[in-house]
Amino acid sequence: MTPEPARNTDYLAAVGAVLVAILIVYWGVLYELVRAWYTDDNYSHGFFIVPLAAYFAWERRDQFASKPVKSSAFGLVVVAVSLLMLIGGTLGAELFLSRVSVIGVITGSILYMFGWQRLKVLFFPLAFLLLMIPLPAIIFNKIAFPLQLLASNVGEYTISTLDIPILREGNVLILANAQLEVAEACSGIRSLVSLFTLGLVFGYFVDRRAWVRGVIAVSSIPVAILANGLRVASAGVAAHNFGPAGAEGLFHEFSGWAVFVVAFLMMMVFQRLLQRFVPAPVLQQPETTTV
Repeated sequence: MTPEPARNTDYLAAVGAVLVAILIVYWGVLYELVRAWYTDDNYSHGFFIVPLAAYFAWERRDQFASKPVKSSAFGLVVVAVSLLMLIGGTLGAELFLSRVSVIGVITGSILYMFGWQRLKVLFFPLAFLLLMIPLPAIIFNKIAFPLQLLASNVGEYTISTLDIPILREGNVLILANAQLEVAEACSGIRSLVSLFTLGLVFGYFVDRRAWVRGVIAVSSIPVAILANGLRVASAGVAAHNFGPAGAEGLFHEFSGWAVFVVAFLMMMVFQRLLQRFVPAPVLQQPETTTV
């Protein structure tokens, strides 16, 4: 029988070898992924995803170690399919497939070396890694344009309730002395992706119930849409009072940060309401008997 310390050393060596192999094979893909985080503001949160996923995995280390090791050959199938995705994505210049295949190889390797039970423990950290991958352009554009229209609608309604004359044509808001276009960058998809990620992390730390965590994360979607619509409305009010220049420059940059903070506060209020009306069950401590 192999001593436990020696077996653990073998597992660590195997994991190290797999990680080195992944770095070698995916170096170009990972480099371009990091460059996308740096150059695309919509995915700048990607820098935080890997450290957070590593923390979530580390937090499960005792639970992971408590599960039996039952190697599954299906893990090799997952690795093979993932490598085919890498080849297909590289030949077809489809970065999304190439990037997803990284997570596929990691998942397949864990399944092959440790089995289904240990893979299940790491399901959330692995799924969380998907948030670091930018969406394909075709999907991004299909999401961005409806968000532009939603932000325009919310902005128009809010401005009109303030008795400011306004006319909307698609994603263009026409005021008496200014005309604002809700561009793709102002569609709110940036805050939507970032807030959804923040909602997942926030829910993870404030409540242990899976369904509450999911509800908090999903709540970030309407919150982001509403907050971005209010940002558009504030730009319209500024343009009405100070002309087109009032909605540009420093105000435009500051409003982006302010809206993100307001949206996060709205999520916190929602979480507090959930906690108040649907409190988590209190775990009773076992009674101790003094002898």
